[in-house]
Amino acid sequence: MRKPLQGLRNVVWFNWPYYLVSAFLLLLLAVGARWFDGWIGASLLVFLALAIAMILGSLAVTLYVYDLSGFYKLNWLDDFSVGDGDIIFNISAGFDETSALLKSRFPGAKLTACDFYDPKRHTEASIKRARAAYPPFPGTLHVRTDTLPCDDYSIDRIFLIMSAHEIRDADERRCFFNELERAMSSAGRLVVVEHLRDMANLCAYNIGALHFHSRSEWINCFRSANLQIECEKELTPFIKAFFLKKNGTAH
Repeated sequence: MRKPLQGLRNVVWFNWPYYLVSAFLLLLLAVGARWFDGWIGASLLVFLALAIAMILGSLAVTLYVYDLSGFYKLNWLDDFSVGDGDIIFNISAGFDETSALLKSRFPGAKLTACDFYDPKRHTEASIKRARAAYPPFPGTLHVRTDTLPCDDYSIDRIFLIMSAHEIRDADERRCFFNELERAMSSAGRLVVVEHLRDMANLCAYNIGALHFHSRSEWINCFRSANLQIECEKELTPFIKAFFLKKNGTAH
């Protein structure tokens, strides 16, 4: 069970230096607006109002996406077939909020939690804070993005939920998806859930949206791994899910 406002609290805590710097800058703008008269003071006041609106807006979107939208109820998987005995890999990037949820939703499947986080390659400070705050799912395997611990064509369902964007290097990302394609069974499915670098997320998170990848980047990555989009779902206006299968050309 997720706690009330858990998503919002996590985002603020994992990114607290950003919010601390933002608060300091807001304070400077507020002091400047009171100190200066005329158009300078008025301009600083406008900047202050805009900055507050942007921060509150991003927090409101975060609250909606992670606490109010029902995303973690996984109802968007209602028509996703997982059979008893199917082998599932849930692959995270240092912070796993979904293995327990998937295990509960698909109790007859054989789920393995995997974590590809490498502090030398994936250097986001927020991940380190998340790892310190939450223990890993029991039995989690540490894996490399270029070598998954499984035979060819052996995994029935693979989930990458808010994790693949942490692979910042494009070559590493392509190598990773080629490895996923190798691991998938002939009837396997790969589910990739991500924020996109699009207008909705740019409006919500401004420069923070640059941390995400565009839809075209994801499409090119899927194509390079010979994966085909079976369907796309807009889980919220800010989150997209790609359901992929082997062999074919993504569109």
